[in-house]
Amino acid sequence: MQAIYDNVFIEDTYPGVTLGVIARSRGLIQLDSPPAPEDGRSWRASMMNLNCGHERVLINIDSHPDRTFGARGMDCTIIANEKTAAIFRARPSTFKAQGDETGADWESIPGLGSVRWAAPEISFDQQLTLYWGESPVALESHPGPTAGAIWVILPDEKIVFVGDAVLKHQPPFLANANLDQWLENLEILLSSAYRGYTIVSGRGGIVTTSMVKAQYELIEHIHDKLNKLAAKKSPASATEKLVESLASGFKVPAARHKQFTSRLRYGLQHYYTRHYSSYSDEE
Repeated sequence: MQAIYDNVFIEDTYPGVTLGVIARSRGLIQLDSPPAPEDGRSWRASMMNLNCGHERVLINIDSHPDRTFGARGMDCTIIANEKTAAIFRARPSTFKAQGDETGADWESIPGLGSVRWAAPEISFDQQLTLYWGESPVALESHPGPTAGAIWVILPDEKIVFVGDAVLKHQPPFLANANLDQWLENLEILLSSAYRGYTIVSGRGGIVTTSMVKAQYELIEHIHDKLNKLAAKKSPASATEKLVESLASGFKVPAARHKQFTSRLRYGLQHYYTRHYSSYSDEE
């Protein structure tokens, strides 16, 4: 567990997403959870010695399985955006792994089997603020990676947890994205409103402003390529030609390259089908 400020910590050693925890006088505000049950137990044990009150709450930064599989094991009240809560209401109560390779981290974890979802008990539309100590913790809607994606903002400490809005050394998840909204929110992150903030990615930990700019340029590049395919009335299968060139931009071991290629292939095809359905139907 790495302290990034007094009583604000991140953990990046478990498969899946970068976890966060904020210790306040009322208790712990936890950001996301590990997908593997044994990692969840380890994470809970590591938080036991933090100096705070006895209450616990878990925030789902979005609905991605990597950050929500382990939510039930955290055994506390869950908060999420209303659009994330709606996704859970539409899901079967138990998840069973399918054959698709989406490039998610949970797919490489053995023995997960069936997972019972833990749906959020508290949801909000645009903003919710927690007053669990002297400094507020603000939850704000910032769609893009998913419709229900949020940022967790500590204005006094000048820290912002941005989930999958910025990914460190790995490609984005595109299947449930809205690239226009994603770009708009990256512009906000690059604006003077967040000057001097510590920015925490949901996959990779602390990121620099240059990494945020690189993320913006990548999303803009992908958006432009997909628009050009749509202008030609290309079918969704045409997105395959983009996969390898995008994957080659990430210098990683061979096993991760295969995962990232699957992530891009799955994401590009599903994004194109959702946003340009009149063309993809012609396949």
